Order: sequence, then structure tokens, then C-alpha cells
Amino acid sequence: MRVICAGHVNWDVTLHVDHVPEPDGEGRITDRTQASGGSAANAAVALAGLGADPLVLGSVGRDDHGRMARRELSAAGVETRLVESDEPTAVKYLVVDEAGDVVVLGNDGANEAFRASDLPAERLAGAAHLHLTGQDPATAAALARDAATAGVPVSFDPGRRLPYRDYSAVLSHADVLFCNDREADHAGDAGLFESVPTVVVKHGDSGATAHTAAGTVTNAGFPIEPVDTAGAGDAFAAGYVFATTRGTEPDRALAVANACGALAAQSPGAQTTLDWASVRDLVEDEQSPGPA
Repeated sequence: MRVICAGHVNWDVTLHVDHVPEPDGEGRITDRTQASGGSAANAAVALAGLGADPLVLGSVGRDDHGRMARRELSAAGVETRLVESDEPTAVKYLVVDEAGDVVVLGNDGANEAFRASDLPAERLAGAAHLHLTGQDPATAAALARDAATAGVPVSFDPGRRLPYRDYSAVLSHADVLFCNDREADHAGDAGLFESVPTVVVKHGDSGATAHTAAGTVTNAGFPIEPVDTAGAGDAFAAGYVFATTRGTEPDRALAVANACGALAAQSPGAQTTLDWASVRDLVEDEQSPGPA
């Protein structure tokens, strides 16, 4: 099952701290790690672990960070189509406190050097699904339009930049929109929901809701102790895409997505290698009846 993930590919530097300080304050770094990141790459790694055949379309610099990101994605079972740019690979600094909450600092670098034309039409037409993450609106719109023309379902997870960029042309071709509560408020106010058949709203540790033509489905999520919530939303989207592409009904797909997000939040770093057995066990344990 080929799923194409298009969007940002970063190099992440994760700093675990005892707390995020107030202005003029100071926090203590308890751990520091580096790894590839970016929403498109994160979702692709999660999909590979679940058993899909992902391909990442994105761009990196001609530098060590770009080479390391490409190597890590390949090692995770992800095929890459990464345009090389004269700009440096985007580096994001993720500051994670002891509750697992994340603050992100970074630059754009080479992130949006790729274009829709960098993906051959036959590769797109042969995919089972196109998953778009935050990127240049014109590129995302062209990819979504080409996928719709080829009969390939499209999902879109624009992330934090939804309130600041015009993605209306993308959404006119999207089958699924992922957003969190803050992003959903903006999208609703802007009338962006009207053209999208399915809107999935992530509520963090309170689960998620899927609004479909057949009705609304809610899943309360899973009680966990988060370690690092970076990338949990990308794992959530990967789980939902994987489940629905296999023909799973929305209520179970939402449970699978929440399970993927929960497992991702229990491991450090933005990229989580999931496995279907762990996801299935978590979902089936949650949906099994309790003792009589």
C-alpha cells in the first residue's frame, strides 16, 4: 500500500528540560538528542512501521543534516524523493518539558524548495493515498489537484500554519482534514470545513472527533503518561490514513489513530517507529468489555 507523504523534512534537535523558563528565567537541560524530523517524514516513518509502503516528497540542503535525514528515513523503510537545495536543511529545536509538552524553534531553510512537478505523474497515480502536511500552499494545491484528477484520496494536516496561510485551494481537493482544537476554531470561522468530506479534530489527551457525512464519531483516547508529545499528531494522522486506506470504519480508524498518537507520545523524539501489533493490542484492549 503506497502512501505518499509530501511536506517538510527537518533535522530535529530535541532538548529535554526540567521546565520551560519564563522570560529572564533559566531551565536545566536534562537530555539532548538529534534525529530527522518534519511532519511529512514523521508520518512516513509511522506508516512504515504499520506496514505501509511510504514515499516522502520534500527538500533538504546539500549538507550533513540533509544526508543524515535521508539516511535515517531509508533505514526506517521510507523511500525518499528529496530535492536538494542551496539553502541549508531546516533545523528545528524542540524544547520538551517534564510533562511532555513541546515548544518549537526553527528556520525554514530548504523545506519548501520542492514543487509538485518533482513527483512524476505516474508515481502519484500509482499511490493508494496522498498525505499532505504543512508546506507552500501553491505546491500543496497542485499536488492535491493532480491526485484528485488521478482518483487518489487526499488527506491534509496543515499544522500550526493553518491560520497564517491560504490553503483553501488545497482543501477544495482534500478528502480528509486533520487539525487540533485551535486550528479547528480558525478553520470553522473561515468556512474552510465546507468543502472537506471528513474533518478529524485532535483533542490532545482528550482523544479526537471525526466529522463525516455519515455523522460524528468520537474516541476518548488512551490514558498514558506522556514523555514527548512532539510528532504525536503526525503519528495520529498516519494511523488514521493507514486504517481508512485499508477500508476500516471511521470509529475504529479513530481508535487506531489515537493509539498511534498515544504510543508516539510515550517515546522521545518526533519520529516514532510504530508496529501494528502494539497498536492493535491497545485498540482491542480499549474496546473489549470489562469484567462482569
